[in-house]
Amino acid sequence: MVVAVDAMGGDNAPDVEVEGAVAAARRYRIPIILVGDRERVEQCLQRHDIRGLDIAVRHASEVVGMHDAPSDAVRKKKDSSLRVAFELIGSGEAQAVVSAGNSGATMAVGMFLLKRIPGIDRPAIATIMPNLQSQTVVLDSGANVDCKPLNLVQFATMGAIYAKSILGKESPRVGVLSNGEEECKGNDLVRAAHQALKGSALNYIGFVEGRDVFNGKVDVVVCDGFVGNVVLKVAEGLSEALRSMLRQEIGRRFWAKLGYLLARPAFRSFARKVDYAEYGGAPLLGIQGTGMICHGGSNPKAIMNAIRLARESVARGLNDRLVAQMAGPEDCEPSESASGLG
Repeated sequence: MVVAVDAMGGDNAPDVEVEGAVAAARRYRIPIILVGDRERVEQCLQRHDIRGLDIAVRHASEVVGMHDAPSDAVRKKKDSSLRVAFELIGSGEAQAVVSAGNSGATMAVGMFLLKRIPGIDRPAIATIMPNLQSQTVVLDSGANVDCKPLNLVQFATMGAIYAKSILGKESPRVGVLSNGEEECKGNDLVRAAHQALKGSALNYIGFVEGRDVFNGKVDVVVCDGFVGNVVLKVAEGLSEALRSMLRQEIGRRFWAKLGYLLARPAFRSFARKVDYAEYGGAPLLGIQGTGMICHGGSNPKAIMNAIRLARESVARGLNDRLVAQMAGPEDCEPSESASGLG
């Protein structure tokens, strides 16, 4: 199984992408195609020992920037590293794509080239968050700012399949994120989705609140992309703030420093649980292929783990399960409004 890496997508590309890809190829023996400016990518590779590693380079002359419109990524930049990476799936040369670039463009290009899974109106970004017991899947975490109730119902189904296939949850508990657990709470969108999900075959537990993302009460949290992205960014900011506060407090007192030395293993374990790099990337669920979206500021460890997660998703047949669960009588082709091409 080959993973295509958009080597030009992140804030510190291609250095970070190349280092992460080399680490994944060495540790997990994953064949990788680095897609981007050949000269720059090969210069980065020269700084690493890649003897015995299955790493190839595919040239792409253009780059999709963070401020580029998704429609431009599809219509104008036809030789971008992002587009060429997805084309490798279409040609059968790769089975998954990893990109730390523009997430909106990643969704648009993935939908345009690979098409949506029949029965899915909007793909969703599924982010794994740590909780007190294990992990929680939050979706959508940024792909669709404006949603309809049907979209949330589809997100719930895809999230449950992901939690079962990748996280090993036998009967994932699904909840809709709201501002309270009572049925009278929420807005029109979440109340309509709630009513639809109550009659579904999912293990639906009703409305959940923001705190439930982390307390282990629910396995899949469903929301629109606006709310989900806010949840994600707040969680990232809180994690960074807590670690900074702890370092400051420990540095001020001798006994605190001594206590830290004694509790260092616990602190390290906590740091791993809240480190986004441990989770790598977030899968783009709903396209007919495997796409992994990473944080723009990802470090090499995050890229490495995203590549590992991409391989696991393919190896466990995640997309086949989604197709089997979601396929309907009609093949839903991506419309311009859904793919951001309007």
